[in-house]
Amino acid sequence: MNKILSLIKENSLLKVTLFCLSFLFFQLNSYSQDGKKLFKANCAACHNVGTKKVVGPGLSGVAEKHDREWLGKWIKNSGELIASGDAAANEIFNEYSKSIMPPQPVDDAQIDAILEYIKNPGDGVAATPEDVTSVGTVEEANSTMLYLFIGVILLLLILVITLNKTGVFVKEVIAKDAGEEYDGPTTLGQGLSQLISNNKGIVAALVIVLFFGGIVNLMDGAFTIGVHQGYKPEQPIKFSHKIHAGDDKIDCNYCHSSARHSKTSGIPSLNVCMNCHKAIDGSDGKTFTYNGQQYSMTEEIQKIYDHLDYDPETGEYGDNPTPVQWIKVHNLPDHVYFSHQQHVTAGKQKCQTCHGPVEEMDVVEQHAPMTMKWCIECHKETAVATEGNGYYDDMHKRMTPEFKEKVLGDGVLTVDEIGGWECAKCHY
Repeated sequence: MNKILSLIKENSLLKVTLFCLSFLFFQLNSYSQDGKKLFKANCAACHNVGTKKVVGPGLSGVAEKHDREWLGKWIKNSGELIASGDAAANEIFNEYSKSIMPPQPVDDAQIDAILEYIKNPGDGVAATPEDVTSVGTVEEANSTMLYLFIGVILLLLILVITLNKTGVFVKEVIAKDAGEEYDGPTTLGQGLSQLISNNKGIVAALVIVLFFGGIVNLMDGAFTIGVHQGYKPEQPIKFSHKIHAGDDKIDCNYCHSSARHSKTSGIPSLNVCMNCHKAIDGSDGKTFTYNGQQYSMTEEIQKIYDHLDYDPETGEYGDNPTPVQWIKVHNLPDHVYFSHQQHVTAGKQKCQTCHGPVEEMDVVEQHAPMTMKWCIECHKETAVATEGNGYYDDMHKRMTPEFKEKVLGDGVLTVDEIGGWECAKCHY
């Protein structure tokens, strides 16, 4: 043990290695504190962890002003809380010029982490809009630290193997104990210089691996920017697709009728809901599961009546209907063109191809990544629905034998072979 302590005390190279490992450990520990990352990714554009107002109020002491249940509802869907008539929610709403805070795609555990960070921000430095990072950037930071961790471990192994082989450690300690002169490295700079000089190839290889590994990791992180796969906001009316599309077998096109003849699938009006819910009013007191919690069917159907200003007792509509502030789940960039009609009617694609098993979802979520790569791969693998379509029958007749053999050589005509990869097909 004394030899080891002496080795650490006397050898500057080992000291710097242990220092690097310690520093990396604390860095990794800091990255494990998800609250700060989540705050920057979701809150910092509008809020400060101190008392200063940005777009919204400063959040210092927010956990003392409101209970945890209220904060959870506000963060997940402030519009619904305001619409419920909650006094505190409406006070904030009116104070900030009736601007509604956008619903945040975070779960209860993430909310707890954010609140804990606000309570104990650590460095005391308030987050600013410039600190905002995307989820992809957060993942990139964690992956980069992993690369650094692996790199330091490799460096340590190389250091131990190299110095053990050259005997520098042993020579230095023995020389000190024997009172002999030692002409080896005595400072950090000298030690590092000798290490690099004796292992130029290894050091160069390590630098190259870390550099290009970081570049690849950065590129991977960039590909995740704007991808919201798994996003599933709670809606102001707890509409369960599992009950309607799954249990009751209602066809998707009954509610989203414009999907067959329009670019968009459309959000059904509440009058469509009333086709059934004039008779099904929830008076039987049944409950249903939505996002893991039980809700009263009576209360949710009553929300429909309230928005339509409908009196179920008299069956009459009033003069003050209000729109439902539904939260959009699937969002494509403005420069992307997508037609539901082209895919549903001409392409004969099922809704589940893009939206996943909606009939099994209580809360609808974004099932697919909706990236350009995902669309291109689908166009590469999906056969064109030519059967019963006179356009394709005529097209095949006009094809030359050589072209028909080239395109239909495998007997399958895929979307990419009829222009499905042309830029102008999907981009304005």
